[in-house]
Amino acid sequence: MQMTAKQRTALRQQLLAECRRAQQQKADTAREAMLLVQESANETQGAIEDKFESFREACQIQRDLFARQLDEALSGLQVLQRVSDVRPSLNQPGLGSVVVTDSQTFFIALSLGEIKVEGQPYFVISAFSPIYQAMTTTRPGDAFSFRGKSYRVQAVY
Repeated sequence: MQMTAKQRTALRQQLLAECRRAQQQKADTAREAMLLVQESANETQGAIEDKFESFREACQIQRDLFARQLDEALSGLQVLQRVSDVRPSLNQPGLGSVVVTDSQTFFIALSLGEIKVEGQPYFVISAFSPIYQAMTTTRPGDAFSFRGKSYRVQAVY
């Protein structure tokens, strides 16, 4: 199906909105988990001081893990902001591009996996992912292969 420029822009905006929603959910989940662990460490009073200290240390390790996850999620949101500012090429895949192949449709943004927009699946990949590296120099009509599977690029927008 051929899309007009307006339809392609609208699809990109929908993809970006869904990516932002998924990434924001990751950030919120990490933030909530981090706060819960911190509260647990602050509230727990152990009868034996050594047990209490080791519990607090374990909580601190968990809190740090969730803090890293939160930082990664917030960095992802910044990447999505850059994607929204980019005008993708119609000739070659790049940041912000939708790449339609004979078997899958990709959105180049950050590594989120499969999302659906209007019931259609889109595989959201990072510009640093190996599959993106395999398709980076292709144009519509070209083929590339990744992990033994061949893909033919039908459109880039």
